[in-house]
Amino acid sequence: MSEPERTPPEVRRRTVGVRFADSGRTLMCDAGNLDLREDEVVLVEDRRMGALAKVSLPSGQRLVRGPLPRIIRKADADDLARQAANESRATQALAFARERARARGLSIKLFRVDFAPRGERVFFTFASEQRVDFRELVKDLASKYHTRIELRQVGVREEAKLTGGIGSCGRELCCTTFLPRFAPVSIRMAKSQNLALNPAKVSGQCGRLKCCLVYEDATYVELARGLPKVGKQVETPEGTGRVQDLDILRGLVRVHFPDKPPQVFAAGDVRRLGPPSAEPPSTPDPADDGEPGDAAVEQGVPKEPSAE
Repeated sequence: MSEPERTPPEVRRRTVGVRFADSGRTLMCDAGNLDLREDEVVLVEDRRMGALAKVSLPSGQRLVRGPLPRIIRKADADDLARQAANESRATQALAFARERARARGLSIKLFRVDFAPRGERVFFTFASEQRVDFRELVKDLASKYHTRIELRQVGVREEAKLTGGIGSCGRELCCTTFLPRFAPVSIRMAKSQNLALNPAKVSGQCGRLKCCLVYEDATYVELARGLPKVGKQVETPEGTGRVQDLDILRGLVRVHFPDKPPQVFAAGDVRRLGPPSAEPPSTPDPADDGEPGDAAVEQGVPKEPSAE
């Protein structure tokens, strides 16, 4: 009988957080004896996106579990010059790849090219609503650059993260600046926060439901538990009426009366009438599966591609 795998113990090491792209995730690395500061460029052990990275968390002693990628050294002038040359080549490669994709009749959106530090690999990133046979495109690119070509398909949310931009709030996109991963977002969250179900209001730059709908959802759900539902009959100091609207954060209830104008009451001044109705059997909400899905399509929000 084989022994169960043992979890490696935590060890205190000198580590540093780095990013291979401004909008990428922070990767923890073993800094060794190097004292590294934020925004310094370093050489990291070989990785899919190459070896040059920028320090996003300065070096310090931290508890880690298991092996970490190792920082080899600080980048020198030759490394930085090579990186600048690769960025210039990437602009030309992107234009060439887009031209060949159009010639091949591929319905893809190429938006990013990355050269490995020494040009041994070239990574092309594209977005598409469907699976794509890009083998002929790879041949065209390989014959042009005579190196290993890798194409990566992403969804529209990942595209927005890698491209960056300004959100409707006037600040940089959350996914670009600080979100490490995409949390499940559903149209139910917009409904529970009394937001207008207008695609222009609840959709982000990617065309999908905004990630920030998640931030206050738990607060709205908790506060709404002490409030009557819209349309229910309630007893107020001014008589009996029906709930017309709710201000969940301030705990206010707007009540409509049949014989006088609506009035606003504090939640404590409103009493629900009638026996509590039996809750209907719970059924899975199609919008609660981590993607906008069909429920979002009903509001005019495009469905999330399966590639993401």
